[in-house]
Amino acid sequence: MTTRERVQNLFPELVELRRHLHRFPELSFKEVETSNFISEQLTSMGIAHTRMATTGIVAHIGAGDRCVALRADIDALPIHEETGLPYASERPGVMHACGHDTHTTMLLGAARILKEREADLGGVVKLIFQPGEELSPGGASLMIADGALENPRPEIMFGQHIYPDAAAGTLQFVAGPALASADELYWTIQGFGAHAAQPHKGKDPLLAATGLVHHLRSLITSRRNPLHPGVLTITSIHGGSATNIIPDVVELKGTLRAFNNEWREFAWTWLEEQTRAYCALYECEGKLNIVKGYPPLINDEHAVAFARTVAQSVVDPAAIDDFEPKMWAEDFAFYSQQMPVCFWMLGGRPLDMDSMPGLHNAAFAPAEEAMVIGTTLLVESAQTYLATPR
Repeated sequence: MTTRERVQNLFPELVELRRHLHRFPELSFKEVETSNFISEQLTSMGIAHTRMATTGIVAHIGAGDRCVALRADIDALPIHEETGLPYASERPGVMHACGHDTHTTMLLGAARILKEREADLGGVVKLIFQPGEELSPGGASLMIADGALENPRPEIMFGQHIYPDAAAGTLQFVAGPALASADELYWTIQGFGAHAAQPHKGKDPLLAATGLVHHLRSLITSRRNPLHPGVLTITSIHGGSATNIIPDVVELKGTLRAFNNEWREFAWTWLEEQTRAYCALYECEGKLNIVKGYPPLINDEHAVAFARTVAQSVVDPAAIDDFEPKMWAEDFAFYSQQMPVCFWMLGGRPLDMDSMPGLHNAAFAPAEEAMVIGTTLLVESAQTYLATPR
């Protein structure tokens, strides 16, 4: 029986698992019930596993001096579900709107098949069920710090993400930069309040803030190699409470995204310096707090070539395409700093739809049939890699 045939037989069970996870989502670093459920499933399969980073789980299948890792994220988002599905979230304000329920289910499905074939693996498959992908500092960084990549250390790691822009049954790959870094930016501009009819007696932080937004956007046009994609977006301005009062303080929020770490680190310094200098023009004090988040996700060229070749045995080669890099962020990027990785996109759009609500949308509902392809590729990637001479 081929792997895809075995997964197809398991499909009703995968649907049941996924719908359970979907009904009971949990937010980042609070995935207690989800972690317990995964542990119960692994125990029922006879797979040894360990808790890490509080709600994370690392499991091992097989034995030997070679190791390949497979990863799934397990957390949900603070979104109130609006799909109307019979298995919709039973927790108001929390939803699997990014497909992590499907990611977890596919890794559990892969675990079952790999356990059945354990004697023939020729090495170790490390399964990483990771918490907190949606929230800095990112569960991947905490799992790494807890030793998830040790004893044994994988030679390579594979991961995937359900992708609503592509049809179910398709796969997309890209070598090199795939997803961007993501840093959170928080500004505080301190002025001096006054009556709005006497602006000369105050130091207006609103004037400083509105000008600062335009000034900092010049970072993208004048301080960045145009061949290196980057995004700076101011997403929030808060200050003031009445029509006749100049406020003391204005606060701004935003995000910085990049594929190039050298430019990203330059931008941190430049933004802080320019914030201070520009606000001083208005006799205000400008401070910037940068919450340094995920690095860019860089797919290894050889890992991608390997996974793409394996994919051709899973789906029709015509169903495999190139992924256009996005300025989204993914904490799988932390693993890409440790070893060769391939993170691919799994088409999730139902075949009867030309488009569907995207990631982080309250109506997000990917095709469950996509899990057959994703589970099969996880199994085949691990098996084939361990069977391939170094």
